[in-house]
Amino acid sequence: MCCHSTRWRTGFSPASTRQSQSHQSSCTVLLPLTLSDLEGLPLGCSIVGSRCSRQQLQAHLQPWLQQASGFDLLLLLAATRTAEREGISAAGATAASRRLTALADADLLLHGPGQLRRWSLPPLPAGVSPALLSHVALQRLPMQAVVAAMGLEHEATFPHLRLESPQAGPARCLSTGRAMDPERVERLWRQGMRLGAQLRRPLLLAECVPGGTTTAQAVLTALGVPVKGLISGSARQPPQELKRHLVKQGLHRAQLPAWPSPQVVLAAVGDPFQAVAAGVLVSAQQPVLLGGGSQMAAVVALALASLPDQRRKALAHRVLLGSTAWLAQERICGSDMPALGCLLDEVGQRFGVSLAGLASGLRFHASRQLALRDYEDGFVKEGVGAGALLLLAQLQGHHSEALLEGCERALDELLASAVASEV
Repeated sequence: MCCHSTRWRTGFSPASTRQSQSHQSSCTVLLPLTLSDLEGLPLGCSIVGSRCSRQQLQAHLQPWLQQASGFDLLLLLAATRTAEREGISAAGATAASRRLTALADADLLLHGPGQLRRWSLPPLPAGVSPALLSHVALQRLPMQAVVAAMGLEHEATFPHLRLESPQAGPARCLSTGRAMDPERVERLWRQGMRLGAQLRRPLLLAECVPGGTTTAQAVLTALGVPVKGLISGSARQPPQELKRHLVKQGLHRAQLPAWPSPQVVLAAVGDPFQAVAAGVLVSAQQPVLLGGGSQMAAVVALALASLPDQRRKALAHRVLLGSTAWLAQERICGSDMPALGCLLDEVGQRFGVSLAGLASGLRFHASRQLALRDYEDGFVKEGVGAGALLLLAQLQGHHSEALLEGCERALDELLASAVASEV
């Protein structure tokens, strides 16, 4: 379907397109989460991963239970030609629409569903962009949002940090084995380090990078992290075979040495977001809440790989992964354990640290909106820092029932604004 179709202009699919679909089991299975009894962790939130003790997790929670000085949000937007491969991503129904996904999601996050926005949400197979959930949470938090852009084909029309020339363009497809020039990687890494060094308040780091789970899989594989069956994606049934093929092809062509540096790995099969985010983590001294799943796990791995052993634990103590319940509960291809928790444990084991992760307790089973209930069926899982923002909102005292109502009202506004724009 054309990305300019009025039928899908609001960024979600109408109910009529899915009511006749069977709900047969797929590779991805969604299962209930186990509640935690951590002090200060709201009901419904859960632990991701198993390597951290309760004492360690409690320490990770403390900076995010406070609000005296507020928090910062850094949303990193980036583009890669990997996202243009047919079937690789559900963050937009076509390759052309996926080129605008990052801009549209950031626009929605910053300005909300009821405002006139420059960038329309791309068509999705089902559900609604997680940027809507992120906006709802952000409105309830003492937080300043900053957006940075790398490699986008179109200039952002909202205030943002430009970390490189627009002429840099998207990263090449990782299957080439030369996704970025080494000079570009070094420059972006330094930019990230400068951003991290400027932090004064706890930082929530978010991303929007279509195709980013595939570059994450490639980077983690190159760094020696076993990831088979542990990498999700934006689609209800992640294209596991296509991901493996592209990663295998890229690493074969790259001919990496036995122990490649993070920068060499990034140049071969990475993306601009990963270079900047890893630089932020290396230099930041403040607590960092990472919004997402495998993409953030890859960033942590890159940062850990760049540090000597004696500094890795200090980094792990500053970093907390925040995800949605839908991603945190996902079991891929018949696995006995949730994939994200296993992935976080594997990264920690590879670098000799314990990594902490928590999942928001917001669920949409009882929502009156089909586009929100689609999250429960795995059509949408995470993105634009939704899990971390929702988790932080809950830690700051906002109950899941209120967040659910806020998401429903925001979707009503999105529908109304889409209808108004067509009149």
